[in-house]
Amino acid sequence: MPVNGDSVRRARGRPIEDNVLEAAWLYYVEEKNQSEIADELAVSRATVVNYLQQAREQGHIELRVNPLAFERHQLSQSLRAKFGLASALVVPGPNASLASVALAAGRYFPDVLDPGDVVGVSWGETLELMAQQMIPRTIADLTVVQMLGSMHCPYIFTSESCSTNVALKLSGKVVNLYAPAALSTAEAAETLRSEPVIQEHFALLATMRKAVFAIGTMGTASHIVKSGIATPEDVEWYAAHGAVGVLCGRFIDGRGRHVKGPLDERMIGVTPERLADLDVGFLVAAGEARVAGVFGAMTAGYVTHIVTDEPTAQTLLETVG
Repeated sequence: MPVNGDSVRRARGRPIEDNVLEAAWLYYVEEKNQSEIADELAVSRATVVNYLQQAREQGHIELRVNPLAFERHQLSQSLRAKFGLASALVVPGPNASLASVALAAGRYFPDVLDPGDVVGVSWGETLELMAQQMIPRTIADLTVVQMLGSMHCPYIFTSESCSTNVALKLSGKVVNLYAPAALSTAEAAETLRSEPVIQEHFALLATMRKAVFAIGTMGTASHIVKSGIATPEDVEWYAAHGAVGVLCGRFIDGRGRHVKGPLDERMIGVTPERLADLDVGFLVAAGEARVAGVFGAMTAGYVTHIVTDEPTAQTLLETVG
């Protein structure tokens, strides 16, 4: 495609960053199409696509979710009415994936935060995906606090990575919990809880008014088993005593009540009760296996905001507690 000499001279010898910024401006502000931008910058259309991707990744362009628009979705309205939620963002379409839900959460979650917030972050694949999809944004004086101890984990997502990655994307301070999620004995856990650094951590957690969390599944292949927090026998015990899901490493029943058992005395982390009456309880969850736990968490009042997909929302509305 022919280009004029001035465009060629302008494109050559310029820093790539200049082209990235100009391409973003032309596309998002002046609303030119990619072919027009390619002509103007004297580059290929594929290069323009790459420039626009770089602009998003570097935070020059922020694609934000408008929850008010999505809350016009009938399923969103019904979820908010049934569970008394402040917000329900339902990713449209019958085949939305967990990755799609995490993407929506990553775009929406920063909007519920304010300068000076102390926000708790739980653990899991969903939250790691959410953090990866967040566009970098600066929220002044933000403190991100790990809510569950660490674990020997075969996954790339760990408690500390979830909290750290959220803090990095939002230019916040991260306060990680320097303790295992589960110790070998209740006595060891009690001793660790008395350590000043752990007491200081929980004193900070006592001030948090916002938190983001997911719901874990029950089963021998679940993350709570694979991470080493619980054994298959532990899961069977809790299931036999009414547990239907996992919240911040703890087992909850179909009404969101904490099912206490032999594992609890060995754990270091918040209990589900700490999530009650928060200003923002931001739940990211999707999938049939999580429905019972999600229903319980919302019934218990831990959730003010949810990001989910159409099939999960529909099943939640059909569920009777």
